[in-house]
Amino acid sequence: MTSIGGADMVDWNLAVATAQRLMRPGPEVSGDEAREIVAELRKHARSSEEHVHAFTRMYGDAVSPPNGTPVLIVDRVGWVKANVAGFREILKPLLGKMQDRRPGGLGGMALGTVGGKVTGVEVGMLLSFLASRVLGQYETFAPATRELPAGPVVPGPGAPRAGRLLLVAPNIVHVERELDVDPHDFRLWVCLHEETHRTQFTAVPWLRDHIEGEIQSFLGETEMDASTVIERIREAAQSFAGGGGAKDADDEPDEGRSIVDFVQTPVQREILARLTAVMSLLEGHADYVMDGVGPDVVPSVAEIREKFQQRRASGAGRLDQVLRKVLGLDAKLRQYKDGERFVRTVVDEVGMDGFNRVWTSPNTLPTKAEIAKPADWVARVHRRSDS
Repeated sequence: MTSIGGADMVDWNLAVATAQRLMRPGPEVSGDEAREIVAELRKHARSSEEHVHAFTRMYGDAVSPPNGTPVLIVDRVGWVKANVAGFREILKPLLGKMQDRRPGGLGGMALGTVGGKVTGVEVGMLLSFLASRVLGQYETFAPATRELPAGPVVPGPGAPRAGRLLLVAPNIVHVERELDVDPHDFRLWVCLHEETHRTQFTAVPWLRDHIEGEIQSFLGETEMDASTVIERIREAAQSFAGGGGAKDADDEPDEGRSIVDFVQTPVQREILARLTAVMSLLEGHADYVMDGVGPDVVPSVAEIREKFQQRRASGAGRLDQVLRKVLGLDAKLRQYKDGERFVRTVVDEVGMDGFNRVWTSPNTLPTKAEIAKPADWVARVHRRSDS
């Protein structure tokens, strides 16, 4: 658990237990088949590293070093534990602020204990939903543990911080069976996407700290006044129930917005716009790379892409679609599409090395508006610097 001042703000152990209890069972595989799947995923992760480095040229003409971060083949529970560890790390400052606002005495401690268990259950419910859907993840924030090692932190200025690549084996097997595609091609295709994320963070040393700084700024702006939070949640509930309400002229229609959108301050919306642009870039870049490398090393890439896109768009059912909207997962799907279009447009105009100027500094990252209009990014970053 995360314990601050003797009171548990979030019962993380309960979150893991709740997720494990509610989690869907994975696909049935024999012991021998499971060992073969793990071995093949490790092999594809190693080969993907070379393919991604050569295609992206993120290390330029230099000999690209090995990433130095471990590849962990995990089950759904392993993915949950890794993400709980990440949540604990990234939320420490926010939990500290909440502790400062809590009433003193036994009443405050009792409230914290009850609230921590309630929050733990809620986090566990969320993770149980996501745990059966994530195929892979480059985990950047959680510290290394014996059970979940992370890459070495190499001393020196500009050195990348620790990280680890997670491949969720049961989910990969489930999707390849659901799509009825060649399992060997699909596993390599997934590894190409996830290896691109690992390369993004290892080849661009400042990227991890930049994203963490934006997240901490977002959390630092969180309004701790309970009545304000309750009012915003009430607005969210009324909106999803069709109640409407006053909206700013520049607000997007309520339809398609997640509940997270309704608990933001104006400053948080600005930060979220920057984070959305960065995530669109990272996800779109990974999609562009795995499809760019794919034809040379994944024979059935066209079939896989077509079927996978249909799966992304449809969801698994009515409940799945509702949860996607409430949790903001539909916005993530748009990030893949918009980000891939941005990368493809820029590479077509200025080439891969020209696109790679995006990794120069936080100032060369695209804005949310530039993701939608790639020519504006080219004009800002290329034409002005070239002139």
